[in-house]
Amino acid sequence: MKSSPDPQSLANKKVVILALVLVNLCFGVSVADARRTHLTPEQQSQLAKANSVLVKVLALTEKGPADSAPFIETITTRLQELNYTVVTDPAQPHDIEFKVKCEERKTVTGTSTTGGDVDLSDAPDRLWKGPACLLTYFLEQRDLDWKKEVRTSFQDAAQAAQKANVDNVGQYAMTHLNQRLADYDFPLLLSAEWGQVDRLLQLLEDPKTKKLRKAKILSLLSEIHAEEALPKLTKLLESTDLQAETINALAGAGIDSIPLLIDFFETSNQSTIRAEAAKALGNVAAKSSDPRIIPPLVRYVSTILPGLKSSADIDFPLLTEVVWAIGKSRWEGSFKPMGKLQEKIWLIFDTSKEMADLREATSWTYKQLDLDGHVS
Repeated sequence: MKSSPDPQSLANKKVVILALVLVNLCFGVSVADARRTHLTPEQQSQLAKANSVLVKVLALTEKGPADSAPFIETITTRLQELNYTVVTDPAQPHDIEFKVKCEERKTVTGTSTTGGDVDLSDAPDRLWKGPACLLTYFLEQRDLDWKKEVRTSFQDAAQAAQKANVDNVGQYAMTHLNQRLADYDFPLLLSAEWGQVDRLLQLLEDPKTKKLRKAKILSLLSEIHAEEALPKLTKLLESTDLQAETINALAGAGIDSIPLLIDFFETSNQSTIRAEAAKALGNVAAKSSDPRIIPPLVRYVSTILPGLKSSADIDFPLLTEVVWAIGKSRWEGSFKPMGKLQEKIWLIFDTSKEMADLREATSWTYKQLDLDGHVS
C-alpha cells in the first residue's frame, strides 16, 4: 500500500515550486519592463502622446564652450525622421525636453542608477574620460533617469588630432561627436522608451528605411511588448526579407501571436525560421504559460527521437531552441520525451560546441520539469 505523503515534505515542495516561479518572474522581465517600473500611468500616457520636443545642447571643450548649432541641426534632422516637432526656444510650447551634453573630456563618470541597461555599450561608462555626449530627457522638468552616451573611437582627443594634423583639438572632438550622433539611432530608442509604437511602425513600413534599421525597429518592438503591432508584423511576414527578426518581434505581441508562431514552426521549410519561431514561443510561454505553446514543440522532439542515432541526425540550432522553449513552461507531457532525449544525446560521442549547447539546454529543461527531483 502506498504511504501518504509526509506533510512536511509537501510543504517543502510547495516552497521550492514557489521559489522557482518567483525566479522565473524575476529573470523573465525584459529590459523594457524593468525600465518602466517607476513610471506612473499618467507619465506613460504623457510620453505616449508627446510630439513637440525641446532640444537643448551644451558643448564644452577644454578651452570653454563650443558652438552647439551643428549638434542641434543633427539632432533636429534625426528627430524629424520620426515626425517629431522640434523647438529650440524654451518659451515655445513643448511636451518633452531632450538634453544633450557633449564634452571634449567627459566629466560625469557615473552610470544610470536604475534600469536594466546599465551594462549596454551605449550606457554611460564611468571609466571613459575622452570625448562623449550624454543624452537625457525630462518630462515636466523631471529627469526620468533615461541616459545614453555616445563616444568617439579615440579617448585622447589631443593625440587623435595630432595624428590627423589638426590644430584645434576641441573642434576636432566636437566634429567627431556630432558624427556619432548622426549615426546613433537615438530617435528609435526614444520612441520605444516613450511607447510610441505607431512612429516605429510607420518607419518600418517606409520603403526607404534601410534593412539594418528595420531590424533594429523589430528588436525594439519585441522588447516593449507592442501588442498593437501584431497586424503590421503579420503583414510584414508575407515578405521573405527580415522574417527571422519579425518572428522575434512577434513574441512581444503576447498570446495573440501564438497561432501564427505555431504555424511558422510547424510549416516553414526553413530551419532558421522554425528555430526563431520556437524561441519566440518560449519567450511567450515564460510570460503567459498558455497551454497551446508547448505541445507542438514536444511533438517535434517525439517525432525525431526514433531516428536520432548520431549527430548527423540532429538539426542542432532548431532542436536546441525547441528544448530551451519547452523548459519555459511546465507541461506534464514534456517529461517523458525530454528524459529520452537526454539519454540519447549523452550516448552519442560528440565533443562539439553544438552538442555541448544542446546538452546544456536539455539538462536545464529536464530539471525545470522534474520538480520532484529538485526537492529530493
